[in-house]
Amino acid sequence: MEFPFIERNDKEVYKALVGEDIRERDGLELIPSENYVSQAVKEALASSLTNKYAEGYPGKRYYGGQEFTDAVETLAIERAKKLFGASYANVQPLSGANANIAMYFALLEPGDTVLAMNLSHGGHLTHGHPVTYLTKIFNFVHYGMKDVETGEIDYDEMRRVAKEKKPKIILAGFSAYPRELNYAKFVEIAREVGATAVMDIAHIAGLIAGGAVKNPFDYGFDILTTTTHKTLRGPRGGMILIREDSTLAEKIDKAVFPGLQGGPHMNNIAAKAVAFGEALQPSFKKYALQVIENAQAMAEVFSTNGARMITGGTSNHLILLDVFTSFGISGGEAESLLDSVGITLNKNVIADDTRKPMDPSGIRFGTPALTTRGFTSIDAKRVAEIMISVLTKQDSTVLAGVTDEVRTLAMQYPIPKSFV
Repeated sequence: MEFPFIERNDKEVYKALVGEDIRERDGLELIPSENYVSQAVKEALASSLTNKYAEGYPGKRYYGGQEFTDAVETLAIERAKKLFGASYANVQPLSGANANIAMYFALLEPGDTVLAMNLSHGGHLTHGHPVTYLTKIFNFVHYGMKDVETGEIDYDEMRRVAKEKKPKIILAGFSAYPRELNYAKFVEIAREVGATAVMDIAHIAGLIAGGAVKNPFDYGFDILTTTTHKTLRGPRGGMILIREDSTLAEKIDKAVFPGLQGGPHMNNIAAKAVAFGEALQPSFKKYALQVIENAQAMAEVFSTNGARMITGGTSNHLILLDVFTSFGISGGEAESLLDSVGITLNKNVIADDTRKPMDPSGIRFGTPALTTRGFTSIDAKRVAEIMISVLTKQDSTVLAGVTDEVRTLAMQYPIPKSFV
């Protein structure tokens, strides 16, 4: 991307922007929460809508001059509803965390209980990790896997805890769990205890939109919260979807604005509308299926080579690899080694990890960004083989040769500017 005005006016920022473009072009992005957006999404983000305040909602703004803000937000809402089979959508949350926080504020009073996935078993910080301020307001209790080798959730324990603690929300969803959840079980337990069934689909939103995995709404979930980037391939932001309850929708709207946020970022909402339009195209279904095929191809290579994957493999876009057991190095060391050859992923805790969170036993990686570039399952297998070579040999001579191969492989699949 060219930055003629920044190049002329701010050399330091220009250098950083160009550097990032080169890093993304020459390397392989495997962080499962990252992806590439189209040039159309970038144009929306850089549009004059960045100038406009638009507190409120379409047709109910607090400032004048809202003809075009109303148009793009309405487009984003209608496209989101169509993508996910929702009756209501709020596209204003600035992030996935904001979407979750607004959802809590809409449904809970201070001291109320939420039952969510344990972070070390794949959950997210906003699902009640003690480091967050949310835990000072609400009471979080957790469920986890019964069998780490298969990923089976302990639904009997979940039911027991739900009956004992009487949560107002039962929250499904994850940031590092490679399998599909039994949505019917979640809803069944939620109904038994009178809880609202909520699913944080941030990681798999694009896979749901593309029909590659199940839609929690089809099993009776009341609310879905999500990011709009990751597998959905849109701008960085959040969204809340409601299956059919207008009362819930009103509570969510009030919690987002004025409860949590001020003016929405209208350039970002325009970019969401563009991305949702792209996701409605038939090609997006092929993309979503290929993401999973590529992830499973990588998992096959690691399995063949005897590496330990949490849950034994993957049913979605990500893999959680125990590098401490498999290769005798920490997650932090593995992240640095792979980063040095142009493969970007992140260190990650694994279930019942004996190491500290900042240098855990695992790494987390996935295929959304590689698939956007056009990688096939054969290419994905080669990436996995390269990773094993680096993690096994950890030799400077090997690393130099790998760096060249990574760059050559990246050059074969330029980052596309358009998806339609």
